[in-house]
Amino acid sequence: MNDMDEVYAVIDMKSFYASCECAARGLDIFSTPLAVCDPERTENTIVMSVTPYLKKKYGAKNVERMKDLPKVDGMIYAKPRMAYYVKTSAKVVSIFLDFVSEEDLHVYSIDESFLRLTPYLGMYRCTAEELVSRIQSRIKTELGLIATAGLAPNMFLAKVCLDQEGKKKPPFIARWSMEDVSTKLWKIPLMDVWGISYGTATRLRKMGISTLEGIAKTDVGFLREEFGIMGNQLHDLANGIDRTDIRKKYVPKERSLSIGQTLIRDYRLEEAKLILREMVDDVCYRLRLARQKARVVSLYVGYSASSGGGFSAQSRLNWPSDSNEKIYQTILGILACKYEVNPIRNLGVSLGGLCEEENVQLSLFQSEEEERKQGQIWKAIDRISMRYGRNAVLRASSLKEESTVKERHQQIGGHHA
Repeated sequence: MNDMDEVYAVIDMKSFYASCECAARGLDIFSTPLAVCDPERTENTIVMSVTPYLKKKYGAKNVERMKDLPKVDGMIYAKPRMAYYVKTSAKVVSIFLDFVSEEDLHVYSIDESFLRLTPYLGMYRCTAEELVSRIQSRIKTELGLIATAGLAPNMFLAKVCLDQEGKKKPPFIARWSMEDVSTKLWKIPLMDVWGISYGTATRLRKMGISTLEGIAKTDVGFLREEFGIMGNQLHDLANGIDRTDIRKKYVPKERSLSIGQTLIRDYRLEEAKLILREMVDDVCYRLRLARQKARVVSLYVGYSASSGGGFSAQSRLNWPSDSNEKIYQTILGILACKYEVNPIRNLGVSLGGLCEEENVQLSLFQSEEEERKQGQIWKAIDRISMRYGRNAVLRASSLKEESTVKERHQQIGGHHA
């Protein structure tokens, strides 16, 4: 079977968060002014999603600030409910799995997935469009959501087809073939093409290339000289070629665990240290659940808008650890070296260089007995947290006004569950 016989679909839930809220209220997304954002926060809070009605009639956008939303009579401000969205997303994926096997499904994000349809068209005795239409109907009937789709011989073309045509108008299905590469793909500005970053597009424009047609007609050797192996990939994509095999799942060589938060006000250094200790406790809890230890500790600090800037730095541990105290002390060491006297608004902690617990060899300078006792204490706390919730055992400092840990444990993705 050659590439021309392949059919991929990328299916996206239209205005997913806003659609979930409309479905819960029995409202039509095409006639309802609804924005998903937390009205209890400041007017600078970010809008997660708006209905197609607000986009089309008033020019509203996703990911803008609440203060920039149009003033519309009957506007509904829906407080984000991430647990509900995650649960709904799982139901969508379950519907996909009623039509294709897990090996032919790639969940790209909470509201978008790739499906390889090729093996199923003969089984269902239908066209690719008919199969996707069945999936759309199931999603609409069972969940009240509108699914949009792009179909093509490979994943890249399917995604571009979705963005350029599939999302635009009913029945929200579009299909491209290789014949559409020169007539449709080549005409798209680089900044509008999925898979091409802002930095790459900027470099290409400086070279006098502003469309995919320009890339396709540029000598691949020249592109390779400028971009390395990515030059070959750019040339392939510009010619509608994507050799990605959906059945070959990507497994990263280097794994990491991270946690971050945007603070609701400017924090002083001592206040930020309390937040960092809470964040370290949370990420170490996840580290132990995964039966891993970390070799590298990274810290990100973003200053308030009045100061601007910030820093990112990392430190390598002498030996792998899952110790809350050792990792927190490493964070303090980075702060001592990098922090400038500015109010803090963003914090992030990442643990990298992960390895299995049983593969860790203690240093000659470690007390094995002390290490074992500390590990047992934290694992006991972990078990309590797993059984009774993350707020069951907290530090006394969590009672302080500046603490965010109790509220954060009730959130998913920075929003209330």
